[in-house]
Amino acid sequence: MPSMKDRTDFENAEKGFVGTTSDKTIKDAGGRVVWDFGSYDFLDGACPETVNPSLWRQSQLTAKHGLFQVAHGIYQVRGFDLSNVTFIEGERGVVVVDPLLSVECAQAAIALYREHRGDRPVTGVIYTHSHADHFGGVRGVVPEGADIPIIAPAGFLEHAVSENVYAGTAMNRRAIYMYGAELSRGGDGQVGAGLGQTTSTGMISLIEPTLLITETGQDETVDGVRIVFQLTPGTEAPAEMNFLLPEHRALCMAENATHTLHNVLTLRGALVRDPRVWARYLTEAIEMFAADSDVLFASHHWPTWGTQELTEFLSLQRDLYGYLHDQTLRLLNQGYTGVEIAEMMELPPALARAWHACGYYGSVSHNVKAIYQRYMGWFDGNPAHLWELPPEESARRHVRAMGGVKAVLDQAEEAVEAGDLRWAAQLLNYAVFAEPSGTAAREMLATVYDRLGHGCENGTWRNFYLQGAAELRGHKPPNTLDTSSPDVVGALSVEQVFDSVAIRVNGPRAWDTRLSIDWNLTDVKQEIRTSLANGVLTQTKAHDGTAADLMVTLTKPQLLGLVANGDLAGLQTSGDTGALTTLKGLLDEGDRDFDIVTP
Repeated sequence: MPSMKDRTDFENAEKGFVGTTSDKTIKDAGGRVVWDFGSYDFLDGACPETVNPSLWRQSQLTAKHGLFQVAHGIYQVRGFDLSNVTFIEGERGVVVVDPLLSVECAQAAIALYREHRGDRPVTGVIYTHSHADHFGGVRGVVPEGADIPIIAPAGFLEHAVSENVYAGTAMNRRAIYMYGAELSRGGDGQVGAGLGQTTSTGMISLIEPTLLITETGQDETVDGVRIVFQLTPGTEAPAEMNFLLPEHRALCMAENATHTLHNVLTLRGALVRDPRVWARYLTEAIEMFAADSDVLFASHHWPTWGTQELTEFLSLQRDLYGYLHDQTLRLLNQGYTGVEIAEMMELPPALARAWHACGYYGSVSHNVKAIYQRYMGWFDGNPAHLWELPPEESARRHVRAMGGVKAVLDQAEEAVEAGDLRWAAQLLNYAVFAEPSGTAAREMLATVYDRLGHGCENGTWRNFYLQGAAELRGHKPPNTLDTSSPDVVGALSVEQVFDSVAIRVNGPRAWDTRLSIDWNLTDVKQEIRTSLANGVLTQTKAHDGTAADLMVTLTKPQLLGLVANGDLAGLQTSGDTGALTTLKGLLDEGDRDFDIVTP
């Protein structure tokens, strides 16, 4: 384990401090709090027994908020959201990098910057990658109608909007667990998420990029600031890029190298990332940029100063992802499963001693399982796991085989007394799923989850355990997180709009329904036919010349309105409008508040 006596991170996290806000909260136009600085004041105290000391240390670092100078002409506002926003001063104004998750937080951040650096206009925006906490606040820094370059990596828009729409309902529900946003703050509750404190809850916006970075080495100048880019697709995000500011000797590593082991598979859900190419792009960044850099900064956490120091930092980060990848593959080829490898994996001494390799956000355990999943899928090869019973039925039979709920509770109590909390959680989970109304099992499991959470070094694991305990006790918050904002939905391509409809079709109810609709979108000059057959909604641009059941002529904004409310009023139609009514009747809505710790 790293040494608690090492205060380098604290020195770097405080270096260049310019000032911060006196406000305790950031609020939206209606007065609702979307970010609460004061809720983390308790971190100024000593670490309680209910928090892992390493996670407490990390949260003390990530809770620091204010404006910081990174280098001459480069400033960051940190601690105003889950992520950082960076301001690069140009000849006429300032280039904004990654404008946070929420409009309100971005407005507060740029106001703080301008308070200390003057009322400089925004002359450009850079999105380093396609996750919402790096673009969602853009309308808080860019005035309506401003004609400035919005720079992003190739593939940005497709991935930014699809991730937040296709599986957004399920991801947002699980994000409540991952970030612990609804948990009380304090030593018994949420203390942070490792990558940052939590997610803000304001308005998410999006302005489409005007300039795409399509190749590594692409050199652009914005407001007199020269920028050299490195594309890193498939690393921390499907579309991501690092960049060097040569005149500043400053390297931005986006979210590819931060002060934590990151996620290969985020617990809220996402596509599995590729640690092999992640490690290779870090090697490429070292080769391309390290010798020409005096400071490294990223979209989370604090900078690293010194050419030698940042080179070592990048090298260890590279080795971290490379080691997990290679050793997981070595062991799976010896016949071990993902769960087994996760229990076997240990980091080499140099990585184990590095604070930035600790698992505050990702973890060795769930990253190893994700790597196994990437190569081998969900099935471990054991036929007994090929066709298992679903959770409720499995739980009922396990409980019956163990002698009933009372016997299970007795065994769980013995496990708790022995400190065997992982086994106690498995036993009690069976009891809860076998008899969901049983209060004794729910309370005992909640208590076990509390204790497991309190011991976690990983912030997201802690939040999952504690949110699970809260819901077992009946404290289930409504899911108010919605990443499918009007800007995000509006950025969907026409094909993605119809994809979002197709995934809502209730297949079994639609088995015997046949219908077709032609869509003529006049503003984007696209003609698409959607056909429903065998429970599948298919879209094609070409067809056999037969007439569709219905033709609709409309604009893309009207299409979005139609998908949202199903109203044909004001649209030009020809044919049977009942086809649309039938299709609408076959669509399901996602359940934003589905149960997780109970059946």
